[in-house]
Amino acid sequence: MTTENEPLSRLRKNDNLSYFESIASGRHSYRRKHHYYWDEITKYCDYFSHRDISVLEVGCGTGELISQIKGKRKLGLDFSPKMIEEAKRNGTGDTEFRVMDAENLELNEKFDLIIISNVIGYVNDVEEVFMQLHKACHPQTKVVVTYYNYLWEPFLNFSEKIGLKKKTPRQNWLSRHDVKNLLFISGFDVYRTSMRMLIPFYIPLISALFNRYIAKLPIIRHLCINIYDFAMPENRSPKEEYEKKYTTSVVIPARNESGNIEDAILRLPKFGKDVEIIFIEGNSTDDTWQKVQEIAAKYKDTHNIKIGQQDGKGKGDAVRKGFKMATGDILMILDADLTVPPEDIPKFYDAIASGKGDFINGSRLVYAMEKNAMRPLNLLGNKFFSLAFSWLLDRPFKDTLCGTKVIFREDYIKLIENRTFFGEFDPFGDYDLIFGAYKLNLKIVELPIRYRERTYGETNISRFKHGLILLRMTAFAARKIKFI
Repeated sequence: MTTENEPLSRLRKNDNLSYFESIASGRHSYRRKHHYYWDEITKYCDYFSHRDISVLEVGCGTGELISQIKGKRKLGLDFSPKMIEEAKRNGTGDTEFRVMDAENLELNEKFDLIIISNVIGYVNDVEEVFMQLHKACHPQTKVVVTYYNYLWEPFLNFSEKIGLKKKTPRQNWLSRHDVKNLLFISGFDVYRTSMRMLIPFYIPLISALFNRYIAKLPIIRHLCINIYDFAMPENRSPKEEYEKKYTTSVVIPARNESGNIEDAILRLPKFGKDVEIIFIEGNSTDDTWQKVQEIAAKYKDTHNIKIGQQDGKGKGDAVRKGFKMATGDILMILDADLTVPPEDIPKFYDAIASGKGDFINGSRLVYAMEKNAMRPLNLLGNKFFSLAFSWLLDRPFKDTLCGTKVIFREDYIKLIENRTFFGEFDPFGDYDLIFGAYKLNLKIVELPIRYRERTYGETNISRFKHGLILLRMTAFAARKIKFI
């Protein structure tokens, strides 16, 4: 059955194809001439790509972006045969190019990362393009969609009229809400949105100042020309599919926590396929190590328990040692002070095993706390770091310092491999995991928990000394993930 819109749709697609065929031979030199703008998009996409992943670019044009980013398997698709000819001519040799329509993908492989850069303005049916992406997605595939900020439409139209910008066919001008909604109805969850670049051409010193720093400031960032939506397929597995699917290792760092060791065992429910409990004792001045050995022996027939003593100092060192000893599919941290109730740990398993997120972070700042669970100055500090991290990570982030964090072991292995990017900068381990998850482009989800008052011992946190360390780490992270 033919509708009145179909001939118009075909006409527009033919016009777009004719346009891109006509500019194909000069496209590479045009992008080189305006490389400042295009290089910024390539650099930012490359930030979230890695050498051990497969990458697909839909609407690759002459192939500059896909050729210049990291990836073990790289494929570029475009509906213009002449664009693909130029891509093959100018490519680096490690990238495959094929002629293929974004609205009719014919692929028999899945990719870890899919990029659609400055394409959705030209296609007839954006929803259909997004629906087609599922053919190339596995459950953990990440999709990056880049497009113009519609606030720039008058300026770009004016630039075309005076010759500053190449004239293009009329585009779909989509707001952030439009794109997010189209991704949602197409079965994708947008977990982060970034906005970049205030000045899309090179002015010595000025462009660097505005684009690297001023463009990242709150409110001002909404004026940037480029918008990046990060999405992944919506995974809502029924509980019967994941309930017994994964094994889990729960690492419990313990320093001066002798009175909590047995409760950690008794109060931790059994869930998933199997639960491995790993105690890592760290330089205690009480009898924590003796208690760990005693409890491990006492419950060896009913629980899967491993024990160890850390070689260095700090919770971060203890967590890294525990994760190294772990054999579970999923890695978890449970603080031995038990202020995060062990009874809540299965909720974290459900969140990650069901596909709701790749990295689950506990949040203590949602529910009302017990009276002495957190001192007022600590609460104020947590509120400050919540605002700082929400800005740093381009998504709401409530609680940076909750000890309970969860990640798949295979993702943690990738995090280790990429740790040289940040270096060994975090003695606590929280920032190392959060920033590592961000750099790996994992979907970060916060899970509210009820924070309890400590029943044994005293906190190992020094508010002022450790607060200054956290501030320095935040400033360091800003240079590595925000001002890039």
